Amino acid sequence: MPEIPAPRTLNGAQALLHMLALHGVSHVFGLPGETTIGWYKEWRAHSDITFVLTRDERTASYAAEAYAKITGRPAVLEAPSPGVTHCTPGITEAYLSSVPVIFFSSDIPINHDKRHGLTGVDQTALYASICKESFVISKVSDVPFLLRRAFRVATSGRPGPVHIRVPINIFGEAAEMDDLYAEPEYSRYPAHRPVADHDKLRAAIDLLLGAEAPAIVCGQGALISQAGEAVLALAELLQIPVGTTTPGKGTIAEDHPLSLRVIGGRGGMEYSNQYVHDADLIFFIGSNTDSAATDHWKLYGDPKSKTFLHLDIAEAHIGNNFPVAVGMVGDARASLEHMVTLLKAAHPDLQRPRRDLTEMKRSALQKVFNANIPMPDGTVSPVKLSQVLDQLMPEDAIVTSEPGVSAIYPSALLTFRRPGRRYITNYSMGALGYALPAGLGAAYAGEGPVISLTGDGSMGFVMGDMETIKRSGRNVTIILNRNDSFGWIRGEAILLDEVDEPWSTDFGAVDYLKVAAGFGFETARITTEAEIAPVLEAALAHPGASFIELRVPTQDVIVPFVPSWVRAARAKNLPHFY
Repeated sequence: MPEIPAPRTLNGAQALLHMLALHGVSHVFGLPGETTIGWYKEWRAHSDITFVLTRDERTASYAAEAYAKITGRPAVLEAPSPGVTHCTPGITEAYLSSVPVIFFSSDIPINHDKRHGLTGVDQTALYASICKESFVISKVSDVPFLLRRAFRVATSGRPGPVHIRVPINIFGEAAEMDDLYAEPEYSRYPAHRPVADHDKLRAAIDLLLGAEAPAIVCGQGALISQAGEAVLALAELLQIPVGTTTPGKGTIAEDHPLSLRVIGGRGGMEYSNQYVHDADLIFFIGSNTDSAATDHWKLYGDPKSKTFLHLDIAEAHIGNNFPVAVGMVGDARASLEHMVTLLKAAHPDLQRPRRDLTEMKRSALQKVFNANIPMPDGTVSPVKLSQVLDQLMPEDAIVTSEPGVSAIYPSALLTFRRPGRRYITNYSMGALGYALPAGLGAAYAGEGPVISLTGDGSMGFVMGDMETIKRSGRNVTIILNRNDSFGWIRGEAILLDEVDEPWSTDFGAVDYLKVAAGFGFETARITTEAEIAPVLEAALAHPGASFIELRVPTQDVIVPFVPSWVRAARAKNLPHFY
């Protein structure tokens, strides 16, 4: 039973700040509006919580989502009523990625939207479909109860965002409150760790022991659960290789002998995809088996030809796309830890033939690094960029990337030698404009340097918040892969839709170095492979904001690690990496 302090009289703004502090909140991402002035007045006078002022609500929402991924704590996002719709990209990504974000949107007084009050819209209905809950504070005295509920809902079960609508009058109205306490277990996630049914865990163990060529595939649910050590313990006991989806990258150290690295349609290499294709048993851990991670569900061949096991906190994911012999509903870390306990108790003298994938991985990586495919004039190989970045990247660095050429190469080629969530992507929804704001959120979440890999299509969405990154004073390096095109759409259209020239994918040139310099960044342009290392070294050593540009070929010219594209490239005799 929590200790409940004596009643206090607080207004809504004070109560919100008090409850956030009780839940251990140290940062809030957002920007001001007329409907939040009352909150800010109290904030300035009474709170030590850092407000990270962004230039756009989209940026704030993505920054909060990335912050929650890195810290393991629910993030807090705030937006005023005029910009409430701008947060939907980040909230949608958080919802699909199972990331807890407490999202406050201030509003005009209740029912003033029915009088056509400016900025009035039904915010609650707007966010109900992309949040675990969306509710409105109608009474000041409800603030403590609703804040506890928000943190509890956001961090329990399958985590996710919760939306709280705050009418402007709530900030100034006061009430006596006798329940000003927090529930500390909901200040982190997962708040609870239910263990899957023990008999099902035993049945899964029997199938794993009987398999001749099993493989474990971890989605980002394994990272959400911080299950890396438990995954590795089971893998080492049974000598089972471990692959990850792109969002699950880093679940275990990628240089471990049992690591397959990334598999699937967004960064999986030929050797790793072939390995899981040929496996006779696949054990999904924290994966929703979506289209990107499974090459549109073709990755494993005929699903009737192998056995599938699936462990996830979200029961709706289990068996959703592949028939499972054993489905286990529970927290990944807690369930795997118990599975290891059961395995050791039932087989105390277990000995399995040792597997070591090191040479297979080394050979595959060297084949790509040494391919030396000629690049079109004026462009630099993104493979060489990833190769050098892998050599120079500090262990405590955080890398953010987004769909497109900026993510597909590092997903395949960067090696994270220390387990944990340090490679941040938005492959649940896949909208553009993610890497820069995610880099901002990551910079406030960790101590090491942040490297944000973006494309010019994406950068156009969020360029204004380069000012926010500069103002933060953090060590953030933006690497722009430029091709003056929405290159992913070009690739899809030309390689798969058989069009000669895609319609409306290319755009005009911008002098991005001048733009970055205008925001106060240290800038550099890479024009040759020889320049990659010294330019990266200088940027990583610079304690503030750095910007690097290099021209890269579009995905239809040099085809990257996308299995469906590679199949088309081989049929058309086009240069490709895989």
